[in-house]
Amino acid sequence: MNYMNNISKIFFLLFFAALLFISCKKDYGNLNNPTVESFLENATKDQLNNLVSGTESAMRNNLGMYLDDVSVIGREIYRFSGADPRYTTDLLGASDATLNNTGFYIVNVWSSKYRVVKNCNLLIEASANSTFLTDAEKKAYSGFAKTIKAYELLLLLNLTGANGIRIDVADPSQPRPVVSYEPALTAIAALLEEGKNELNGSVVSFTLSSGFSGLNTSAGLVRFNRALAARIAVYRSKWPEALTYLNESFFNLNGPFDTGAYHVFSTGSGDQLSSAFFPQNQAGELRLAHSAYETEMTPGDDRISKASLRLAPYSNTGLTGNRDVWVYTTSTTPVPIIRNEELILIYAEAKIGSNGFPDAIVALNKIRTSHNLSVYGGAVNQTALTNEMLRQRRYSLFFEGHRWVDLRRYARLNTLPVDRAGDNIWTEFPLPSTEQ
Repeated sequence: MNYMNNISKIFFLLFFAALLFISCKKDYGNLNNPTVESFLENATKDQLNNLVSGTESAMRNNLGMYLDDVSVIGREIYRFSGADPRYTTDLLGASDATLNNTGFYIVNVWSSKYRVVKNCNLLIEASANSTFLTDAEKKAYSGFAKTIKAYELLLLLNLTGANGIRIDVADPSQPRPVVSYEPALTAIAALLEEGKNELNGSVVSFTLSSGFSGLNTSAGLVRFNRALAARIAVYRSKWPEALTYLNESFFNLNGPFDTGAYHVFSTGSGDQLSSAFFPQNQAGELRLAHSAYETEMTPGDDRISKASLRLAPYSNTGLTGNRDVWVYTTSTTPVPIIRNEELILIYAEAKIGSNGFPDAIVALNKIRTSHNLSVYGGAVNQTALTNEMLRQRRYSLFFEGHRWVDLRRYARLNTLPVDRAGDNIWTEFPLPSTEQ
């Protein structure tokens, strides 16, 4: 995916880079500049399409760092860095270390995500004011922007948890107050609903990357939107809503697990490679699967391939591992935004939550047997099936950014291993210092 393959795109993206802010309270750019006003008042379709491409591209910035954040704290992986020890001190709560509100692990991700939110706000406003679009085309731009904005806000909320996030940052000079966790989830769900309503019956006249293959029409983007809505519904324990949204999404109980929407990468000029990839058997900069990934796995489970055996174990700061994280096996391997295997597990979770145990078992067995395991033979009650569902999410969604969030929402963070005396398990990241 090459986003900057001609001079006009380069100029356009550089122009908008000047508008993007470092944090919600920092520099948003000068929106009173006449050039910007001119664009916002009557953007051409080419300009809007470039902004769509730039928005999708920017979603990948600091993606590897986001995955490191939630995966290290969630004891899925160890992240070792020769350049920065805070992956094994701050993130693991070593001794008297804490999560710092000026740390790169929150500030960089916060900045990147809100830059995408800003792009989405610009796209909403500019498309609404353009005379080059039909009403149906305007709805497609706005519906897409609201869907992506909701997704980026959700990732931010995954990090900060009870500390909340800013939902409304449309006015750079007066960002609205921080919203706590539950109201933030409600607001994100409402934003997705707005996006869905606008996408329905719209006309998509912009091009998306191959990461949205099969989902790049108005109907396809509605299915993508509803998949995200189902994820949020289970976060809110709204089981009937989750099942409704799944039926409106690309969920397919008998379909390929990897159907879905992805971040894609390429070696093309001006594009970027995946920061979620490290080669095997490295030293210095590497990711190792937490030892419990293997020791607590059922023998024969083919998901062991997501953690490849190293030629030799690696040790650092009192932590040792012998398996590399091997989920994204090249620098251009796509990273999922949301895919069908997660939707099957959302279906199982919603059925468990609404006491539809037989249907939940069917879904869980679809996961189990597809990964070389026998059918579920445990107790048939909410507690046992919830345990099984979380277990399957752990292995199916390894290093996709879910385990820490899952255990937090089920109040099970105390079940995570503490590998060194004095380490801590954090429940949320602090807001960056600029937000307090």
